[in-house]
Amino acid sequence: MKVLVKDKINTALNRLAENSQVYVPVHREGGSRFAPWPTVPGDELALDSLNTMFSPKEVVLPQTEKMYTFAARGQSVEIKETGEERKERVVFGVRACDSKAIAALDEVFLTRGYEDGFYKARREPLIIIGKACTQPGPNCFCSAMGVDPLEPDPVDVIIYDLGDAYGWEPRSERGQKLTQSLGDILADRDFQKPSAGEFQLQVDINGLPEKLAGMFEHPLWEELAEPCMNCGICTYLCPSCYCFDIQVKNRGTEGYRFRCWDSCMYPEYTMMAGGHNPRGSKHERFRNRFLHKLEFFQERYGTSLCTGCGRCIVACPQGINIVSIIKRLQEVELDVR
Repeated sequence: MKVLVKDKINTALNRLAENSQVYVPVHREGGSRFAPWPTVPGDELALDSLNTMFSPKEVVLPQTEKMYTFAARGQSVEIKETGEERKERVVFGVRACDSKAIAALDEVFLTRGYEDGFYKARREPLIIIGKACTQPGPNCFCSAMGVDPLEPDPVDVIIYDLGDAYGWEPRSERGQKLTQSLGDILADRDFQKPSAGEFQLQVDINGLPEKLAGMFEHPLWEELAEPCMNCGICTYLCPSCYCFDIQVKNRGTEGYRFRCWDSCMYPEYTMMAGGHNPRGSKHERFRNRFLHKLEFFQERYGTSLCTGCGRCIVACPQGINIVSIIKRLQEVELDVR
């Protein structure tokens, strides 16, 4: 068995950065996130902290991404350059809730007969080093959403915090090759995998997707949505939200098209060209977000879109809590006559 002694972390990251773009969790003014290694002055490596404020979603689905440049030539348009960035990336220290979110994005962008070329170009060469999570935070509830905090998946390597070192366990062929490339840095040592601590936050989602299928018009949605400001911070911090918009910038006959994160909580997201909006009210947008997380995605892909990371609970300025909402929904008694 292999271990990475903690005082050799920088050495290992530098080795990985020789051939790959490496992302690590860091504390940074304005919020912790996954950032390129070597880090900028002021950043502090955050491997031993709880989840970062911003998830590693940005590595595979950037907040803003140039798709292609173009030039108009009379009645025709020439595509000059496309933006697929196919280069090896290593993201180091991903928790199980975030690796589960990447698995959900894989379903959306790579399955059901359609592959998003921009996502695929970033995802296929990506190597994920997951970090087993042993001490859930006060807002963590990943186990309730079917996530094992000790078993990040999909990952190529799992590391376990042993105190003075990280236990190192390859989980894929690429993980094995990565392990070999660090052979002179990793040490041999037997270790006992740590166990997970107790979750303070508990919720039961058994039967919830099926129940929600009959609650689309339930008046409870208006009550639950009342405090929501539709600010969208929950969607921007969520590791599995993937709404995006496509825009174009041009000057004269040349320009570029790009896509950027959007949010189903914004009225403009569903505004149609003729002025009609199928989700024009706040409670309709609020309802859509929670039905997508807890019902629609389950029906299509067989898993919940919420991974229990707790970021939306921490960030919501109005104190909206998805766990409390699930409990309220479970309390509703439906008329099944």
